[in-house]
Amino acid sequence: MARFSQLSDWLAWQETAHWPRVDPCLVRAGAVLKRMALHQPPFPVITVAGTNGKGSTVAMIEAILLAAGYRVGSYTSPHLLRYNERIKVQGRALADEVICQSFARIDSARKEISLTYFEFGTLAAIDIFHQLALDVAVLEVGLGGRLDAVNALDANIAAVTTVDIDHVNVLGHDREAIGFEKAGIFRPHCPAVCGDLDPPTSLIAHAEKLSTPLYKIGYDFHYRVMDDGWSWWNDTTRYTDLPRPRLQGIYQYQNAATALMVLKLVKDRLPVTETAIRSGLVSVNLPGRFQCLAGSVARIFDVTHNPHGARFLAQSLAKTPCHGKTYAVFSMLADKDIAGVVASLEKSIHGWFLGGLEGDRGLSVEALAKRVGDTIRVMGVYQKVTEAYQAALAVAQPEDRVLVFGSFHTVEAVMRLEETGLNS
Repeated sequence: MARFSQLSDWLAWQETAHWPRVDPCLVRAGAVLKRMALHQPPFPVITVAGTNGKGSTVAMIEAILLAAGYRVGSYTSPHLLRYNERIKVQGRALADEVICQSFARIDSARKEISLTYFEFGTLAAIDIFHQLALDVAVLEVGLGGRLDAVNALDANIAAVTTVDIDHVNVLGHDREAIGFEKAGIFRPHCPAVCGDLDPPTSLIAHAEKLSTPLYKIGYDFHYRVMDDGWSWWNDTTRYTDLPRPRLQGIYQYQNAATALMVLKLVKDRLPVTETAIRSGLVSVNLPGRFQCLAGSVARIFDVTHNPHGARFLAQSLAKTPCHGKTYAVFSMLADKDIAGVVASLEKSIHGWFLGGLEGDRGLSVEALAKRVGDTIRVMGVYQKVTEAYQAALAVAQPEDRVLVFGSFHTVEAVMRLEETGLNS
């Protein structure tokens, strides 16, 4: 008999079933994969890691493969509104029942092995993809790469989108250390793609050690953005006048270029036409990535939560016309580089509305106000992000815009408020 019948009960139990909650290790997930005979999938596996851009790159690979007619499974994290967003088949989030059934199978197979919340989800995705006989699985690494549960499954093709500073307590304090962790998803003689314009030496060296063919942006493949579209090329192929990715933000071209190189490397098993590429680029959807909403006041939702992402966000704001002022609704988790994020965006924002975040890693608005420093114009501090958002909307004029950013939790809170229609 299954331990639980409701998804919410499964997830609540998983939150405390293993301690510590974040415990990077391949042994546990790898052992359960073998017990369930899931460790050698019949479909190709594409694994994507990176400090920023990995979720967007997964979404674009998925959209293009779907446009090409393949049966595609994708696994991403974290989710914004519903856990089900993490595991998709044919671009659709799975029903609670399907996920619960998989959790029950994993719970039965694991026996004495303790699993984290993330390991349960990763194993469920792989299990469900086996059950549904897909053509391909596209997996997003949760944290780092080398010891992430996703890496318990060998990737046929691996991609690292970008390498920068984040999660320093787990991954290391510089790009070389973090690059080594992300290169841990590479496999001997299996191709890999790097979308970082300045890849760390550690990442390149690890690929050489494994005899992993590494395709680097700016060396092995290229892209150029024009006013009315963009182009992509490598030694054998050139695409011109490609449509702009539906995902907004100047950095999405770099992610799209990385996605196209991945697809070139898997073409023997999963060929895609230029028509499918064009269709996928304009149909891809991923909320919270420079997501622009029209209304009486324009709003932008972005899950950026580190200085590297904040610099890209500043570039995107500069490229997006606004005749009025830009106000920020801002909150971050306690373990993030708040000062670095603020420094990257202080020249782009006219006024800041600060909100607190609850939870183990949350940060009160009082603590946040101390950490943002005195170089920015703070227009209000509020216990809740939703209160900060409503205050910003009340101040903003029709020609202004409101940017909501700093964390998945920040964007989630405001999106839930929007769903209620309070600000329609």
